[in-house]
Amino acid sequence: MTIKPLFDKVVVENLKAEEKTKSGLYLTSAAQEKPATCLVVAVGPGGLVDGKEVKMQVKVGDKVLLAKYSGTEVKVDEKEYTIIRQSDILAIVE
Repeated sequence: MTIKPLFDKVVVENLKAEEKTKSGLYLTSAAQEKPATCLVVAVGPGGLVDGKEVKMQVKVGDKVLLAKYSGTEVKVDEKEYTIIRQSDILAIVE
């Protein structure tokens, strides 16, 4: 099954959280923060949203930073994804 987002929606997959700090300490899964860096796996077509024209700024394969606690988490074929509005994306990581 595939996910095809509508309008200004973007489907992202969370990138694995760092398990080791810069100083070399390993973190337990409970101590790790929710990852804010994600990989874009699908992008909606944009178009009219709430009466305004929306042009999509991200593309499949981009690494992006998300606002904390944004979007809706879904599970498809044993993989977890988050569906968000493009406006919840804070930046593209280059």
